[in-house]
Amino acid sequence: MRVIAGTARSLPLKSVRGSGTRPTTDRIKETLFNMISAEVPGCRFLDLFAGSGAIGIEALSRGAQCAAFVEQDRNALQVIRQNLNFTHLTENARVIAGDVIRIITSMDGEKSFGVIFMDPPYDNGLEQRALEALRHNSIADSNTLIIIEASADTDFSYLDEYGYTMIKEKHYGSNRHVFIRKGTADD
Repeated sequence: MRVIAGTARSLPLKSVRGSGTRPTTDRIKETLFNMISAEVPGCRFLDLFAGSGAIGIEALSRGAQCAAFVEQDRNALQVIRQNLNFTHLTENARVIAGDVIRIITSMDGEKSFGVIFMDPPYDNGLEQRALEALRHNSIADSNTLIIIEASADTDFSYLDEYGYTMIKEKHYGSNRHVFIRKGTADD
């Protein structure tokens, strides 16, 4: 696992030991960032269920103004901090320890993020709970691009009911990225 592009290009990143996290492969990460290349420079980036921090670090390397990393696993938090130090990207990073849903709720009132990425454990409904928490929260507005990495069969039929619109999705075999924004297609 490495940083694909930007100021920290080609630097290797540590991954979290054990089976509790699934690092996004370099190939998928490169595809993702090619798809959102116009959104990242200068944006405020939020990496939920951050794991090793590779996605948020990639955003910082590619010019995001700042990135916040939310993770509750102690080992993963240590890896995020090590990766930020190694890539020299700590200055514009904020590492937040705790339950993602509680952290989202506690952040209400803060300025919105340009991009929110989440890669929760698959098939636990955590993406739905996170979207529910973001629904009326100031950190996500109609301009915020929300990207969810999920298993290929994750149900997103509730998006309209929650006030979100799916813009596009990209399938990678057993998983996919779903791109959404607040608001309906009629807005």
